[in-house]
Amino acid sequence: MDSADPRTYLKRKFPAIALALLQIGVLGACTSHPALGTKHPSDSAFRVALLTPGPVSDAGWNAAAYEGLELIKTRLGADTALVQTKSPADFEDAFRDFASRGFDLIFAHGFEYTDSAIEVARSFPNTCFVVSSGSESSANVASITFNVDQATYVEGVLAAGVSKTGVVGAVGGIELPSIRLFFEGFKRGFLSVQPKGRILISYTGNFDDVGAAKEAALAQISQGADVLIHNADAAGLGVFLAAARAHVFAFGVFNNQNGVAPDVVLASAVTSTPLAFLKIATEVKDKRFHPGMLEFGMHDGMVRVVFNPKLESRISAAALKRARQVEHELATGQLVLPPTLMQPPATK
Repeated sequence: MDSADPRTYLKRKFPAIALALLQIGVLGACTSHPALGTKHPSDSAFRVALLTPGPVSDAGWNAAAYEGLELIKTRLGADTALVQTKSPADFEDAFRDFASRGFDLIFAHGFEYTDSAIEVARSFPNTCFVVSSGSESSANVASITFNVDQATYVEGVLAAGVSKTGVVGAVGGIELPSIRLFFEGFKRGFLSVQPKGRILISYTGNFDDVGAAKEAALAQISQGADVLIHNADAAGLGVFLAAARAHVFAFGVFNNQNGVAPDVVLASAVTSTPLAFLKIATEVKDKRFHPGMLEFGMHDGMVRVVFNPKLESRISAAALKRARQVEHELATGQLVLPPTLMQPPATK
């Protein structure tokens, strides 16, 4: 996929759900890789590549990474490239292709890329590899973690303030440790206000099946859930569809998804993925980047909660005040989540 292909989608800042659903699958095309060792047309340029596990039309996880790539292109004048890997078998090939062509920096947006990055990086010491939510680092491999569980904790507090049934639901894609951590933050925030409440958690087994996510959400609603959260990438749109159908609330994740379903999404747990990517790319370009286990959170403004102004009138003043106070306490260090919630990987 050429890095310019999804630009129209992203500039619209998340269209209506129906349009977003039509785009799923359309924007997930792969690039065709030239032979290894092929020279790039502009060998002197700073080159940055991005690997994503799903389409950048998901209005969330992958879209945030693509915005970061575009920001690097705009701010640093970098030559950029993007590929959506279809399966783990593609990981090493994609890494080797970009590294052999002299790319300076390769972002791989997902925990699942860690092992391949570590393996390939040994053969390409002059290329920096950065894995989102990765679990290891090396001389030229960095792993970045966003403590997004801080934001989902705030969303859990808010959910407790609006739930009338005392039951909330969470729908995930693949059950990864980081997604469990993500939901654990939401659960603890919810139970801090409603200690006798219940959280229903289910996984669809993939990040693409919108219908499966919708059915999972509807099943939770049938058990009394009146507030939902997801960590399912593109499939998360199915959770919003279920919430709209049942007239319950939901939360957005990773990107500001308030505009995806403005009558449903109370707030979004947002990570500043584009700014983090730009920071790293700038340091790599200036030859002052130090790979390692890198962590971002509310304390540095890289994780935050964006409330949906359209629905604030549906939240009691007390519930909104409590959620904002908890957010402030997390950002300033007055409230520290238990260590089990702060261990990486914190996203996916």
